Amino acid sequence: MAEHGWGEFGKTRPRKERIDQDRWSQDQVDKPEKGRWQSWVEDVLQTELQAEPVGRRRKLLGMNLLDLNRTVQDDGLLSPECTGWDQSVLAPDVLDSTQAWERLQAAADQLAALLAGRQLLVPELAALLSDTAPPWAGAWRSAAQLAHVQGRLSYAAGLSGAAPGRRGLVRCRRCGSGQLRRTACAACGSAACAYCEACLALGRSRACALLLSSAAPGPAVHNGTAGTPPTEVLDRWGLSPAQRAAAAAALAFVARPPGAGRAEPPRSARAAGVVQALVQRARRASSHRLAPSPPRFLLWAVTGAGKTEMIFPLLADVLERGGRALVATPRRDVVLELAPRLAKAFPSSPPVTLYGGSPERWRQGELMLATTHQLMRFRHAFDLVIIDELDAFPYHNDPMLAYAAQQACRPYGKFIYLSATPPAELQREAARGRLSHAKVPVRFHRHPLPVPMRITMNPVASCLRRGQLPLALVRALRRSVERGAQLFVFATRIAQITPLTQLLARHLPGISIAGTSSEDTARSEKVAAFRSREIRLLVTTTILERGVTVPKSDVFILDADSSLFDEASLVQMSGRAGRAKDDPAGNVVFASPQWTRGQKQAVAQIKRMNRIARKQGYLRER
Repeated sequence: MAEHGWGEFGKTRPRKERIDQDRWSQDQVDKPEKGRWQSWVEDVLQTELQAEPVGRRRKLLGMNLLDLNRTVQDDGLLSPECTGWDQSVLAPDVLDSTQAWERLQAAADQLAALLAGRQLLVPELAALLSDTAPPWAGAWRSAAQLAHVQGRLSYAAGLSGAAPGRRGLVRCRRCGSGQLRRTACAACGSAACAYCEACLALGRSRACALLLSSAAPGPAVHNGTAGTPPTEVLDRWGLSPAQRAAAAAALAFVARPPGAGRAEPPRSARAAGVVQALVQRARRASSHRLAPSPPRFLLWAVTGAGKTEMIFPLLADVLERGGRALVATPRRDVVLELAPRLAKAFPSSPPVTLYGGSPERWRQGELMLATTHQLMRFRHAFDLVIIDELDAFPYHNDPMLAYAAQQACRPYGKFIYLSATPPAELQREAARGRLSHAKVPVRFHRHPLPVPMRITMNPVASCLRRGQLPLALVRALRRSVERGAQLFVFATRIAQITPLTQLLARHLPGISIAGTSSEDTARSEKVAAFRSREIRLLVTTTILERGVTVPKSDVFILDADSSLFDEASLVQMSGRAGRAKDDPAGNVVFASPQWTRGQKQAVAQIKRMNRIARKQGYLRER
């Protein structure tokens, strides 16, 4: 019955509505002269309205259609937000008006288009309509009913299992979390109305709130490169040999039909890997029905390898086949940095950027660039979801964001994970052949990664108390200054930034030194000044361990033995050095009292990537 607009959605409809679908389908045969949705709805509606006592005619479209109050009551809820229907266009005396039905259908079409691939609470929907369709801002409910019956929208309470007297865990349908609190609620009158704390920053998902979402995603695009040979798709991007090999493997994965030769692990939490385990934790306790887990691909590329350029062929392939793609990254500043690069690469499909406070938050687009928290506003929206820096905060070890990412992907869509330091479990999956992946062991300029050197020194706290830095460290810093390098100096504690900056200024007079951290409101300005060489030495925390590229840089990691610096952090901080093709052999120093396992593993990983690159012939001959 796909030709009647129901598609696969019809298979999951309640029995009463399936019977009505069959009646409508049969009408197309018995009454071809009518043969329209409007005709069928009018016939059913008039019949059922006649059975209602005078004065009690229903405001809704009929018992065969969705009664939002009843749906919410079935979950043990009753919200004033579900009342107040636009009776003016549905009153019995105008139901035979073609103009009224055309108005209602136009509103339903517009609402379904605005909500395509989205899931929003009622206040969010009101904000969307206020910005994009003001005429329907106060009269959307009747249109929503019609769109639901046509299989284009679905409704649910914000929390699942929230009915009084029901057993089992209560979970947020938007983020899958069970991190809930109860409080008195003015909306429903309950003295203990549950709401989700985990996704509170995006609006309160309450037990009495209504969550609206797109209900009928089409099939994911596949069988691709849109008729263009893969070599031509890759040729246009000017990739290095290592980048090209990895992009070709990822492109073959994206173009693979659903279920064809997937290298996927068993579905147990242990073997499924870190990301999959997090998704399953949210899925098991949530009644929100999910599509099959999308196939995954890990693009494991060293820092400075040019991951952004490697995803260009993948995005182009999906967009040229009429699909939608999402690139999600942990931080807003990375979104703002990537936006102009993607806009330049895809001028016909400029990216829509989504982050907290984004002016484009309600725009639709074929290419979306968002922070990971914004994924909670999407459902079955994208054919390709690319998660950048999956091992970074806040995505790493957050089941809410893993759940949201899977929700955002369309059924049988594809996932690409990007990381220079993937979690250990994903590394094991890749090594055992359970996860499709490609390694890029060399940077775009094809020179080896700088291997960290070790300096033994007392802890920073001790140096600050004595007001003195060790001579070996000071000499190394001076050599970097003399060769014209920009200096990253990483510390473990925000409280150490200012006194350490002052101490360094005493040992290195004559150069501009500054400090910054996550609490610094002028951080962006200082990083810009550091890039332009107005600042020569920048003392910072791990806030700058990723996503910052400064030509001709050296890196000094103080207290490198700290438990706050694990292998991944040390590799990422080391990756700030040697990124420029004019200065590929930058210096990296681990300064600490002890030589810890984390430091040894970081050095071993860097050396291992250099060996792989040399063995595969990717390194330039000196």
